[in-house]
Amino acid sequence: METPFDEAKPILDKLHQSGFEAYFVGGAVRDFLLGREIGDVDIATSAKPEDIKNIFSKTIDVGAEHGTIIVIHEGEQYEVTTYRAESDYEDFRRPKSVQFITSLKEDLRRRDFTINAMAMDVKGNVFDYFHGKEHMKQKLIHTVDSPSERFTEDALRMLRALRFTSQLNFTLSSETEEAIEHHVHLLDAISVERKTAEIEKLFMGENVKLAINLMIQCKVYNYLPGLVGGNMQLGRLSSFQFPYLTSKEELWTVLVYFISPPTIDGFLRKWKLSNKLIKSVHKNLSILDVVLKNPVWTDLLLYKAGPDTAVSVERIRSILINPEQIKENVARVRSSLNLLPITNKSQMAVNGHDLVHWLNKEPGPWLAKMIEEIEKAIILKEVQNKSTEIKEWLLACSRDFDQSY
Repeated sequence: METPFDEAKPILDKLHQSGFEAYFVGGAVRDFLLGREIGDVDIATSAKPEDIKNIFSKTIDVGAEHGTIIVIHEGEQYEVTTYRAESDYEDFRRPKSVQFITSLKEDLRRRDFTINAMAMDVKGNVFDYFHGKEHMKQKLIHTVDSPSERFTEDALRMLRALRFTSQLNFTLSSETEEAIEHHVHLLDAISVERKTAEIEKLFMGENVKLAINLMIQCKVYNYLPGLVGGNMQLGRLSSFQFPYLTSKEELWTVLVYFISPPTIDGFLRKWKLSNKLIKSVHKNLSILDVVLKNPVWTDLLLYKAGPDTAVSVERIRSILINPEQIKENVARVRSSLNLLPITNKSQMAVNGHDLVHWLNKEPGPWLAKMIEEIEKAIILKEVQNKSTEIKEWLLACSRDFDQSY
């Protein structure tokens, strides 16, 4: 079976044939050496952006001024970046100027952590100038050269450091941790969107407990939306088994549940989350409140929740109560959902026009109430979801409905 490196090898070969150096770099090399699943494959080369565009027929110019061109090969996109040096960072995030260079070592020197500053050629030979392999064996996150310089250049690297402790189950080197404590205030310069992306990855990592403890120890929480002074709430979060969660919606539901912000909307909007996700979190929390008080999934509650919310809430409830029963409990909820006559109103065999015709009444507020009664009767299996059955049941109950409405 081909690896992502095998699939990208023709790009390196073509750059070599054109007289340029080219290597696999960054996180893909790290994950390959750690035996982890390989994500995006990035390539560094001595070729200039214009050379890259001339060599390959299908490219996307996403930042030629910074040396990056996307090369499309076999339908896949690969970032190909010219060796470069960066200087005069502004806003503790972006370099003011970029200089194209010819040294692989100096290109790797500008990267954040030693484990991300390795390169690999097409034969699998690894170029490790900054002790990345050694730090991987020690399970250490350490910056390339001075931690203070790396964090002053780009403050987001501090959150990335914590994220990697969670994802890789590594610890911070003492120098790196001290530098974060000293420079943590620079996180004020980082956009909310960047913080959100890092925090979501952090909480879905393998050792989130360690990362949370570091967030507290280094006072990172004081520079995150809605968490200023929230060390106590974060401390409670550290005991939750986050790796069992499967979506961002579940993650933010748990965060809100433990943090208990003054307003759910206010807290989530500070993180610049989508309206769709915020709506899902609201629904999850309302159903979670019900099942935590009474852990019985009635047919009506399952229907009200819907398949996605019911499964997510049961997963969260099980993690809170007994993580060992997650699979069993979620499977039971899925089974119960499959037994429901309908899972949403659109599946009903009748509509408002049918009711108006059958009862010979003008449309009005009664119509929505009666549709709701029929919907409830179908869920409770008091009537089959068939037009003829519903009509017969409705006419038989019409006197009661007339008195109620």
